[in-house]
Amino acid sequence: MDLFDRIYCLHRILRQARYPVPRHDLQERLECSRATIIRIIRDMRDCLGAPIEYDRDASGYHYNRADGQPYELPGLWFNPSELHALLTVQRLLSELQPGLLESHIAPLRERIERILKSRDDPQGDINSRIRILSMASRRADPAHFPIVADAVLRRKRLNIIYHGRVDNKTTERVVSPQRLAHYRDNWYLDAWDHEKRALRSFSIDRLKQVRVLDKPAKEIPESKLNAHFASAFGIFAGKPKHIAVLRFTPERSRWVADETWHPKQKGRFDNEQYVLEVPYADHRELVMEILKHGPEVEVIAPDALRAEVVNLLSKALLRQEKIGMEGKRKAPKIGMKQKKI
Repeated sequence: MDLFDRIYCLHRILRQARYPVPRHDLQERLECSRATIIRIIRDMRDCLGAPIEYDRDASGYHYNRADGQPYELPGLWFNPSELHALLTVQRLLSELQPGLLESHIAPLRERIERILKSRDDPQGDINSRIRILSMASRRADPAHFPIVADAVLRRKRLNIIYHGRVDNKTTERVVSPQRLAHYRDNWYLDAWDHEKRALRSFSIDRLKQVRVLDKPAKEIPESKLNAHFASAFGIFAGKPKHIAVLRFTPERSRWVADETWHPKQKGRFDNEQYVLEVPYADHRELVMEILKHGPEVEVIAPDALRAEVVNLLSKALLRQEKIGMEGKRKAPKIGMKQKKI
């Protein structure tokens, strides 16, 4: 632990202490001698203006501010663990969206790395020490995301050309961006569609053109945004219309019981089987999640949701059987005698 780390550590100890801290406790926690503690306290008083006083009755050191306000070290101080945490956050941001805040974070990252090197800290390469796995992420035009993010933060309207997957149509729209949403490794824009006069969610990777307009965005109350975008399961918006009741096998329950499918879900154990209740508005994404668990989940209710799952499983089985039969017909027969030439 070097001098700066000890100053930071001593400050944190005194700031959190409810009573004066004895010198021998400080020596043990800072891993230094009596002379070093006295020198650090003197330097903090003289150079940093720290109001450190010694209480003879309590035989310990404490902060004493005449105005009653807590003392803070001047500038911005981090210990090695916090510096590593900042570098890790930067790595996560880079993986979430390449280029997101990169120009702003890069100078800070470089400064942190220099500080760690000056302390002979064996930090290693952060990029090689953190593994981030993306699942089903879709590639978006890297030029579009910064424009959309800027409009969201500066509260400006956007003119977008959008290609929807459901109807396979390209349309031009003027929207008031409300917020960005990161869901299952992909980015979405929650916005007010001025032509439809309604809230809509746009997948960033489906944007073909984006242009910021010199007009303020229409403001939608956060309560209304949450009611529309976050009250039902998945990315599909709208108020929940149904409650899905799912029962999992004991083996699968050990996993699902620790998962959050929706903030307002309800769960309980019934003889080692986990029963999950999830509100939803649109069944499509929920059905995909149910099918992922295969034979280890039962749809208890509603009947329409169970029928849809059965229908898709039946179609999948027929398709696989059809492919299997075609493969058998095309496969060469083994054991047949070849004609002599």
